[in-house]
Amino acid sequence: MSDKRPIREDLQATLDARRDLGPDYEAALVESFVERLDATIAARVRAELDMYGPGPRKVKNPGAAMIPIALGSMGIGIPLTAIAVGGAGPVGLVVAWLAIAVINVAAAAAIMRRG
Repeated sequence: MSDKRPIREDLQATLDARRDLGPDYEAALVESFVERLDATIAARVRAELDMYGPGPRKVKNPGAAMIPIALGSMGIGIPLTAIAVGGAGPVGLVVAWLAIAVINVAAAAAIMRRG
């Protein structure tokens, strides 16, 4: 909770300044607050990444990582097939399954690169 206090105080100060200065300064005040918020988020992400150490973790068995993707594709593919055929006929069917195939190939390539 104490981590969130400074950003809340910054937001309150920005709102107070907007009330005091009027709408002419709104864009500058919002931009300033967003920059501080971005810095806070970046610091939290860096701290979180530092806890886990450097570099990406390797996938021990890349083939096993594809199982959930394949099962998910089948689970989504069945209702998507019905919707595509009902709405666009055979063309919809081809487009739907091409999209599923492209997603699976991209996922496999990403997993193989990590593994």
